[in-house]
Amino acid sequence: MNKKNKKYIRIALRAILILFLSSTLYAIVCRFVMPPITITQLGAVLGGYGLKRDYITWEEMPRSIKLAAIASEDQLFPSHGGFDWKAMDKSINGTTKRRKRKRIRGAGASTISQQTAKNVFLWQGSGWSRYVRKVPEFYFTQLIELTWGKKRILEVYLNTIEMGPGIFGVEAASRAYFHKPAKRLTAAESAMIIACLPNPKKFTVAPMSRRVQWRYPQIASQMNNLSGNPDLEELLNE
Repeated sequence: MNKKNKKYIRIALRAILILFLSSTLYAIVCRFVMPPITITQLGAVLGGYGLKRDYITWEEMPRSIKLAAIASEDQLFPSHGGFDWKAMDKSINGTTKRRKRKRIRGAGASTISQQTAKNVFLWQGSGWSRYVRKVPEFYFTQLIELTWGKKRILEVYLNTIEMGPGIFGVEAASRAYFHKPAKRLTAAESAMIIACLPNPKKFTVAPMSRRVQWRYPQIASQMNNLSGNPDLEELLNE
C-alpha cells in the first residue's frame, strides 16, 4: 500500500472517529434537551409539508397517549433491553406458511427504543438505506437504553414521531386533529392518533382513513388489557 492510500485511510478513520464521538455526545445531550431538529423533520420542511411541533414534558402528556403507544407499538417496552428478539426473528424468518405468501412487515419487530433512535439520530426509508442504517440504529438504541432510561425514551418518542404530514409529536397532533392540548386527550382520541402509525401521511386521522377507523378500536382494547400490568404501571406513574 503506497503512502497516498495510507493517508486517505487515516483521514477516513479520523473522520469516522470524530463522527462517532460527536454523535455519542449529542445523544447524551439529548438525555436532557429535546433535539433541535431531526432528519425526518428537515425532510418534511424540504418536502413542502412544513413543520408543526410543540415539545412538551412527560408530565404534560396524558397517561392515555403513553399507554396507546405501548399498546400499539411495543407491549414489551417496559421490560426489554431495547430489542424484541423474538419479534425480530419472526419478522425475518416468519413461519413456513407466511414465507410462502408475504413476509411480515411493519413495526412488529421495531421497538419504541429502535424507533426513537431512528427518529432522532438517523433517517427513514427502505431499500438499501434501511440496511445501511441497521448498525448505527443498533448502537444508538443501546446507547439511549443505557443513558436515557425508559421514561425519557418514551417522552422523546412521543415528541418527535411524525403523526401526520409535517406534524410531529403528540401536542401538535392533538391541536391539529382535536383543537386542544394533548393533556386533554381522551383514551379514544389517543388511540386514533397512534393508529396513524407507521404511515401517517397515508393513514390520516382527519379526515379519518379506513385504516385508522379499523385500527384505533383495537388499540383501545389493548390499552384496557394492559392496564394494571406492574411493569407498565411503574413506568407510567414515574
